[in-house]
Amino acid sequence: MSAVELQSLRRCFGEKIALAGLDLKVDAGQICALLGPNGAGKTTLIRVLTGLIAPTAGTALVDGIDVAGHPLSARRRIGFFPSGDRTFYLRISGRENLAFFGRLYGVSRRDALARADQRLADVELTEAADQRVGTYSHGMQKRLAMARALLLDPAVLLIDEATHDLDPISARRVKELVRGIAHEGTAVLWATQRLEEIRGFADHVVVLNHGHERFSGPVEELMLRSAARSYLLRLRSSRSGTVQLDEVRVALGEGAWVERMGESAEHVRVALAADAVLGDVFARLAAAGFEVLDCTQERSEIEEAFLHLTDVRSA
Repeated sequence: MSAVELQSLRRCFGEKIALAGLDLKVDAGQICALLGPNGAGKTTLIRVLTGLIAPTAGTALVDGIDVAGHPLSARRRIGFFPSGDRTFYLRISGRENLAFFGRLYGVSRRDALARADQRLADVELTEAADQRVGTYSHGMQKRLAMARALLLDPAVLLIDEATHDLDPISARRVKELVRGIAHEGTAVLWATQRLEEIRGFADHVVVLNHGHERFSGPVEELMLRSAARSYLLRLRSSRSGTVQLDEVRVALGEGAWVERMGESAEHVRVALAADAVLGDVFARLAAAGFEVLDCTQERSEIEEAFLHLTDVRSA
């Protein structure tokens, strides 16, 4: 039995389709990244799983429990990490906040305080346990949110844009916490718009667009869905001195698109087909008398695939 299972899940708001018959399984210990542009349906899906809204059709199961039929039982098996900060009482301490939320779930005060201390230690906030949350930095509040999400040892952890406004060090700390939690057997659904953070982190990725599933599979397979890869090259011509675009186009053949970048004749942008081998490209340029002085990938394979699947075009 999967920790999270969606069966033809559908949610409509009037005539607007927010979720269009989704099927998904997330197993215990698995991190599933949920990608999609604004309005794709990520937040709606999390709201359905937490029981805040009911599905229009289909089924959402958490740890085998039908969320729509038994929302309170399902919710006790879920830890939720929201995107916003304004979910704590700023005038009381971190420990008191966690104990309060534990009591809301019916945990005794003694048990709630013990769990609070354990989770504060897990997120490295023991020394700040008795400080008012209003004195916490933004990163500390994010870690406190993680401690609250883990308070009842949930089978499923739902995370909504956990790192979008964190500095790189704090973001890495949150990801390390989540990876450790998953290693202990918790299923994680990680909604994000930071595409690069899923590389080497997520086990599975789902791309949504206007409520429809556009992709579901491993991150490596998503990278292969890139329609093209774009590189910024700095070239030098050993034959003519000046880099001529027509010569570069002839060298690379019909499968590449080339344009000048900026005012320098050395800088060009080259868009390649998804199956092109960069080493072969360099070899063709070298055979045509071009030396590659620098090469930068303009967008990662994950970003290119995301833009291709969601039909999003950058300005």
